[in-house]
Amino acid sequence: MPTPALVQTPTPMLTPNKTLEHSLSIFAAAHFRSSSRRYGARRIRCGYSCFENVGVRRLKSYCKLNKQQSLVPSTVEKKVVKKPGKIEHHLWKKRDSTGSGTKALDLIRIVSEQPNVKEAVYGALDKWVAWELEFPLIAAAKALRILKKRNQWIRVIQVSKWMLSKGQGATMTTYDTLLLAFDMESRIDEAASLWNMILLTHGHSVSKRLFSRMIALYDHHSITEKIVEVFGDMEELGVKPDEDTVRRIARAFDELGQAFKKELVIRRYGLKWKYIHFNGKRVRVRSRPWEE
Repeated sequence: MPTPALVQTPTPMLTPNKTLEHSLSIFAAAHFRSSSRRYGARRIRCGYSCFENVGVRRLKSYCKLNKQQSLVPSTVEKKVVKKPGKIEHHLWKKRDSTGSGTKALDLIRIVSEQPNVKEAVYGALDKWVAWELEFPLIAAAKALRILKKRNQWIRVIQVSKWMLSKGQGATMTTYDTLLLAFDMESRIDEAASLWNMILLTHGHSVSKRLFSRMIALYDHHSITEKIVEVFGDMEELGVKPDEDTVRRIARAFDELGQAFKKELVIRRYGLKWKYIHFNGKRVRVRSRPWEE
């Protein structure tokens, strides 16, 4: 008689809750046996339930920790963001100061060798800048600074006008240097025309320094009416004059016989206190009296 084939009965699939209960029971039984060997029969009489509760708490915390760790990926892929690099380098948009000092001295040498003729000076300066990729503005500014220190006011006027004719260097510093050169060379008409152009072009952007320069120019040449006119432009644009400028304006009103306006200017813009640097510190002191 043939032996019947063994039929393997499939093992029942455990649901997550039954799996947890089965694991808890195994863990509690093992914990109970180890505790009974450690503490003796007296601890056994306490019952199975107390060890079961302890095992349940420990296994639940262990399962919870494993579940959290399973949610975290083992390897985190970091995306590398590549920044777009510079593709082109436009040399004509670069302000390079390398060798600007040598270029400035070269400009001064070229200008000094020329006669005081506009065409000759402008032609030499055009040759100086002919092979440059960009206008050497830094070198020209350094050359103006050196010429100003040397008190070569005619050359300052020539170089400044040449720069402005090329559309370069139209800054407040260049205007201030040119107005100072006009003052030293007594070119009042040219200074007045330049000042009108500055007011029309820049308007509210005109700095206090340029207003003070223009008032000092008219005060130097004793043109009191123009001082009052420039002061009117200052008030219209909301520019507050400094202490020296207030002194010149008050003196101009006094010379014009307008003592009331003089007192009004002193009362409105006069500074009772000023700050000076003494022994490396900024000290507040009382200003000197206005009476001269």
